[in-house]
Amino acid sequence: MTTAEYLARRSEVETYFDRTAVAAWTRLTSDAPVGRIRATVRAGRDEMRRTLLSWLPLDLRGARLLDAGCGTGSFSIEAARRGAEVVAVDISPTLIEIAQRRLPDDISRNAIHFVAGDMLDPRHGGFNFVVAMDSFIHYRAEDAVRIVAGLAARTSESILMTYAPRTPLLAVMHAVGGVFPRGNRAPAIEPVTEQKLYRLIADHPDLADWRCARNCRIANGFYISQALELRPS
Repeated sequence: MTTAEYLARRSEVETYFDRTAVAAWTRLTSDAPVGRIRATVRAGRDEMRRTLLSWLPLDLRGARLLDAGCGTGSFSIEAARRGAEVVAVDISPTLIEIAQRRLPDDISRNAIHFVAGDMLDPRHGGFNFVVAMDSFIHYRAEDAVRIVAGLAARTSESILMTYAPRTPLLAVMHAVGGVFPRGNRAPAIEPVTEQKLYRLIADHPDLADWRCARNCRIANGFYISQALELRPS
């Protein structure tokens, strides 16, 4: 599934999160004061995290969970508190270092295995649950579904993912972002309609035994994201 376009976009995402935006994301994912716009993003991300956690069992003892695109590790910490064995993978080595430093004292160092690299690496093994919160929003829907299919082959219970829903507000934000110098921009978000995403999932041969289950949209100021649960049929 590693098309040239996908690899190029992955490189852009890595550069952005590992170099350009490290300071901003470090601050956003902490409790440090932020401006009004980033405060809405922080609140939206917190609500999305709570939503995805509510779709997982309260007791995760004995379960393996992949936090795909873990960032600074907030979701991984909450999953570990429920007893999960967590593999936390991010493309940015710098964000992984921050996540390791932020590990609280009540979490065993053996509870979360932090890895800088590819979420699809088969060496991570199999999982009961996969969570990908805002990890696919910079990829074309076709590539995002290929990623999901690759993860589904090693997942037994559910995949929780988010995507950027195609809305008028997101279209405006996308257009405004294009006026900034390229060096200051994040890789473009790739909005997709629910109908197209569901069709791509239904048509992918490696997802024939999976179905779309719960979904929920979180919209808070400049944060707009749609959660989707995939489960085996």
